[in-house]
Amino acid sequence: MAQNEERTYGNWRQPSSPGFGNLGLGGSGLMLGGILLIVVLLYLSATLAIGAAVVVAGLLVPMVIRDRHGRNGVQWLTARTAFANGKSKGQNLYRSGPLGRIPMGTCKLPGLVAASTLYEAQDAWGRPFAMLTIPRTNHHTVVLTTSADGASLVDGDQIDTWVAYWGQWLAQLAHEPRLVAVSVSVEAIPDTGDRLRREVFENMDPSAPTLSKQVLEEVVETYPVGSARLTTRIALTYSGAGGANVQGGRKNVDEMAIDLGTRLPGLAAGLQMTGAGPARPLTGEEMAEAIRVAYDPSVALLVDQARAAGGSQLTWDDAGPIAAQESWDHYRHDGAFSITWSMSEAPRGEVHSNVLSRLVSPHPDIVRKRVTLLYRPHDSGTAAGLVERDRKDALFKAQQKKVMQARDSAAIGASEQSAREEAAGAGLVRFGLLATATVLDQADLQVAAAAMDNLAASSRLRLRRVYGSQASAFAAALPLGLVLPNHLKVPQQIRETM
Repeated sequence: MAQNEERTYGNWRQPSSPGFGNLGLGGSGLMLGGILLIVVLLYLSATLAIGAAVVVAGLLVPMVIRDRHGRNGVQWLTARTAFANGKSKGQNLYRSGPLGRIPMGTCKLPGLVAASTLYEAQDAWGRPFAMLTIPRTNHHTVVLTTSADGASLVDGDQIDTWVAYWGQWLAQLAHEPRLVAVSVSVEAIPDTGDRLRREVFENMDPSAPTLSKQVLEEVVETYPVGSARLTTRIALTYSGAGGANVQGGRKNVDEMAIDLGTRLPGLAAGLQMTGAGPARPLTGEEMAEAIRVAYDPSVALLVDQARAAGGSQLTWDDAGPIAAQESWDHYRHDGAFSITWSMSEAPRGEVHSNVLSRLVSPHPDIVRKRVTLLYRPHDSGTAAGLVERDRKDALFKAQQKKVMQARDSAAIGASEQSAREEAAGAGLVRFGLLATATVLDQADLQVAAAAMDNLAASSRLRLRRVYGSQASAFAAALPLGLVLPNHLKVPQQIRETM
């Protein structure tokens, strides 16, 4: 029997700005403006022209120098300066609780989500769901939890079908009104064993033989040791702000809750064909429990026990850590230490559907591992302009060189294929990846970092440690629906032109 060719995936492009060499559009404009200024000053004074040349060169050199992750000297200098300035003001420290500085002695979340509030409503099926609101950006987030089927012992055709439906689900999000971003968080956590213990002892027959009871008790004590479980949560972020391209104008919290409640059943039903399994929205208590355990893994067993006893009664004001401290290269929160990486380059060429399997799977050197995929769908009008701009940028960069390189030819081919696929009705989604490794001892951070480097290499990813922004990156990797470009002091459009 003839075997079908294994399907591969690829053709993603990193957004770039047209410019000369390593300079973006902004740097190229600065260079041209500097040259014109120097030419004018030459007619007035050679000394002034030399001084202007030195100043222009001092501004351009940091923009030209880039590391292997594509970051230039200006970005490094601003990151160092901002972190040093924040540390001198004590902004890297957080203390809450009865002895902290948070009003009413609560344990609110730190950093970008400090002002967030949690509301509860019901969807069209009568299920309660939590809606997280961030007033600064007027974003509202709902979180779906799924029970993924996994790819073990599954035919390749079925996996290809799941991937196809997942792509279709993402493409449909471009037509979702007010949708800003989507994140998928896959977390590998150690199993506390409480669920197994409760299931066995609640169903054990008192009249069962003694040997059978001893075997079950031994299984309950030994099976959870070293085992882990995967949790998958999908956060959908909507904007309540009005605008020229938004129908209905600005909406308040109550109106957004009603609007999202009518859409959740359809969005959750669409995930079943993607291999995600049954999907349901998280309640307010479940949302607070998930974030509380993420900041303090030591309470995971207590949360499981309280949930079995009827509920933990944990509120959003108590979901944050008691203490947190951000360092240049790691983040300490309560009794745990974490490092967060961001994807600086997607896999080159074509990959198979299991390219991220090792990255999301549990690892013995990492206590808790969270991999979050960030998606920002573009509507059809914006997508058409973006693919055409990318095609023109690829041609412009290739024409700057006398001899076209193989990478330039591949970039042109990929951009043209993207333009053809978009014209045929395909969606365009900007995506990124954040990976967080959490350990319970600071001495284990180096081992966890080495493990993540190996996992990234096996997934053909290039990960960069988020130096100077570990606290913000940790929060962005949680299922909170944070859209980081909306929280930057320098707009993303300006940063991309550097």
